[in-house]
Amino acid sequence: MARGVPGGYRIWDNRGRRWWGDLYELCPDDLTAELNGEADPARLTALLKRYRAQKR
Repeated sequence: MARGVPGGYRIWDNRGRRWWGDLYELCPDDLTAELNGEADPARLTALLKRYRAQKR
């Protein structure tokens, strides 16, 4: 589940009850839709890799 936090958005892991992944300053719409929808692990991994590459 994507949640807004000060400075951007983070991913909340309901099973592990902790923040997961990086802090995103901008809300990536396709990542948010996937997290709050089907949450396909392969698609999530591809999206996270793409957004991490853009941050560098």
